[in-house]
Amino acid sequence: MDLDVKAFKEITLGADRVTEDINGFNFHRFTCQQEELYKKTNIDFYKKALSTSGIMLSFKTDSDNLYMDVLVEPGSSRLYFSFDVFVNGKLLDSLKNFTDTDMVGNYVGKSLPLGEFSKNFILGTGMKEVCIYLPWSVKAVIKKMTLDDNSTIIPIKHSRKLLCFGDSITHGYDALYPSNKYTSQLAKFLNAEEHNKAIGGEIFFPQLAALKENFVPDYITVAYGTNDWSRCKESDFIDNCYGFFKNLNTSYPNARVFVFTPIWRKNHNDITQFGSFDNVEKNIRNIVKEYDNMVVIQGINFVEHKETLFADLCLHPNDEGFKQYFNSVMSKF
Repeated sequence: MDLDVKAFKEITLGADRVTEDINGFNFHRFTCQQEELYKKTNIDFYKKALSTSGIMLSFKTDSDNLYMDVLVEPGSSRLYFSFDVFVNGKLLDSLKNFTDTDMVGNYVGKSLPLGEFSKNFILGTGMKEVCIYLPWSVKAVIKKMTLDDNSTIIPIKHSRKLLCFGDSITHGYDALYPSNKYTSQLAKFLNAEEHNKAIGGEIFFPQLAALKENFVPDYITVAYGTNDWSRCKESDFIDNCYGFFKNLNTSYPNARVFVFTPIWRKNHNDITQFGSFDNVEKNIRNIVKEYDNMVVIQGINFVEHKETLFADLCLHPNDEGFKQYFNSVMSKF
């Protein structure tokens, strides 16, 4: 049986909404207002907002098989993607475009095909829990998803909601598998539904924090600063940072907010127009200290300062780097 839009709406987590068009089923992680904001202010960020980072399908089924036919389009500056299929909490297999490509060392610039892909997954007999992590790196449209005829499908919901703001690292750059990005691991640890609002290249953006979700989050994470340091003057950064947290507190006055300062980057000793990299954390701490529901967590040592833990050998963690990132933050919750 082919799943329809009603079924997708019931089993989808981390999306503001699910829509259907001529290409198939679309999954939106940003609200209509948030998408329109990016469309008006930064068309590149708008395209990245259409990626499916943080979105997953979660359900119980007695189907022995699951067939997926997908259409993937650019949703970041990366061309690799993976749909990770878990059965009873263990990775079964992935639908990806880098099976025959050597993805070691600096793999971020690999030229890989996008377009239409399909695969059948043998789930096994009996009732089981299935979780499918959609890619962070692309806009993923499911053209068709099929389970065995007359099989059962029961949605699985999570008890909490995790709202994640940030730049490329929170967006998912550069996990090969979406289930390995730190926000995915954190959401699983918290038994929370991840709602990912991160954009690769983004800085503190007060207008985004002012546009509320259609739910009340239990936890919020905020992880900006590295792009602010490389692109902004310190005075502009302070204004943006202050405005962001002021708006965030107005939108969610009772949420627990965890503010991660930037992780290590290879050129952290450079002096930019902003100044010293260390001043990013100093300013964030100074601004956030007036909010009782917010805690600042130093990020410089989340990931060991080794190039081999970064996909680009400089800034963006690889899967092993993201494991360290998650292990560093899990004890704070």
